Amino acid sequence: MGQDGIRLLTDIPAVHGAERGDKVAVEFEGRTLTYAELDRRSNQVAGLLQQAGVKPGDRVAWLGRASEAWYEIFFGVAKARACLAPINSRLAPPEIAFILDDSSADIFFVSPEFFDCAQTVVSQVNRPIRLIGVGGTRPGFDSYEALREAAPAPDLVRPAHEDDVLQLYTSGTTGLPKGVRLTHGNYAAFLELRYHVPGFAYDPDDVVLILMPLFHVAGTNIGFSGMASGCRIVLMAEFDPPKVLETIERARVNHTFLAPVMINVLLQTPQIAETDFSSMKTVSYGASPISEAVLKAATERFGCGFIQFYGMTETCGAGATLSPADHRGELLRSCGGAWYSLEVRVADEDGRELPPGEIGEIEIRGPIVMAGYWNRPEATAETIRPDGWLRTGDAGYRNADGFFFVHDRVKDMIVSGGENVYPAEVENAILGCPGVADAAVIGVPDDRWGEAVKAICVKKPGENPDPADIIAWARQRIAGYKVPKSVDFIDALPRNPSGKVLRRELRKPYWEGRERKVG
Repeated sequence: MGQDGIRLLTDIPAVHGAERGDKVAVEFEGRTLTYAELDRRSNQVAGLLQQAGVKPGDRVAWLGRASEAWYEIFFGVAKARACLAPINSRLAPPEIAFILDDSSADIFFVSPEFFDCAQTVVSQVNRPIRLIGVGGTRPGFDSYEALREAAPAPDLVRPAHEDDVLQLYTSGTTGLPKGVRLTHGNYAAFLELRYHVPGFAYDPDDVVLILMPLFHVAGTNIGFSGMASGCRIVLMAEFDPPKVLETIERARVNHTFLAPVMINVLLQTPQIAETDFSSMKTVSYGASPISEAVLKAATERFGCGFIQFYGMTETCGAGATLSPADHRGELLRSCGGAWYSLEVRVADEDGRELPPGEIGEIEIRGPIVMAGYWNRPEATAETIRPDGWLRTGDAGYRNADGFFFVHDRVKDMIVSGGENVYPAEVENAILGCPGVADAAVIGVPDDRWGEAVKAICVKKPGENPDPADIIAWARQRIAGYKVPKSVDFIDALPRNPSGKVLRRELRKPYWEGRERKVG
């Protein structure tokens, strides 16, 4: 049992609603939601879902701008023993339609900014889906607020550890997103582990700023950890640098999580010179590597402890961590040591652990490893070894003191601004563009984003496609952050004897002279 009586995520509103009901759980754009209100409203959500026929194990989808209602709905879905599947709102409509179809969700919560998109994607899914508008109304959408207030009392049964509670979608190496099944048991382990991770067991009076999106494990986890401690969560739906700095000072923020690109942008925001950071205790960061220069400048300006988290959606974001005390010397290039009670190793292709200094694939094992990919047994088997080790796809090494260093990627994933981009997705979007005979996509160094997406294209004989036209073609088919920032041309793509594109060969000239081969 957690030290504060919280073992499962569903205990958060129940325990704090009873013990500190008047305390603010979430502050959002001038509105506040207390823990007692969160408990009551999440019970109402559970009741309305049960009335609508949602059964334990069913998926419920969400597409929208972050707000306090996200937490009401998440905890309500969890109390109904169902599973929330938040969809990345930055995706293109065809990608959203695929995820909605794949999730099997029959209930779809949508905020007004995405009403048009939701109606478009629902028309592409071959089953009836009930649209519920959150924070606005339109014909074809039921009102969330009206349904919530009219909901019957729920029949609450404590979730089982094996129940899926959150399904976050990751981009797929095949071009198809995969639903990561995170269970109550995974999060029970996460909530217990936070006591042993430096700077992660917050004090009840702390204020935690959420800037990462709530379809990302970095956004959900910092909020869950803060709420488990009874903190005030200050939620921002958009990353607006001057407003972020103003909020840190006004709300006396103690903790936040920032992707490295956010840290870099804040450092370049003029208002940072006058911002009072005296309330800050920790800045956590992760999702992509950070340059030592940016980290040093940020540590000096924020004047608080910096904590790196290395993990994956598939591990609830857990794995390795670099504590504030270890931000020194060559360890600034490390992603840290294993979380308490988790196993992290470097292994060869056959799963044999390698000694310090040897490069292999970083693997993680422990109770935070996902239940698997939704409806993807083959992909699950490729990612989780029979003995429970999860293959991260990152190549790296361990030093003699147990600190891990990410060197390169075993797979070809690109991390741009903290978002995962898989070349196959982008290549599929480019191929078919007039004048393009062949295409490969790689990540190249970018000072702002860590890596930028670059397309290497082969022209069709006698044709001369314009790079701008190729980029525009891709933009119509995939999310903006996946679209190539630049296009180079080549006579033929390098391939191995079986025809696989040798992306490493394509990457080599762009990464020449750099110690680390990822952003």
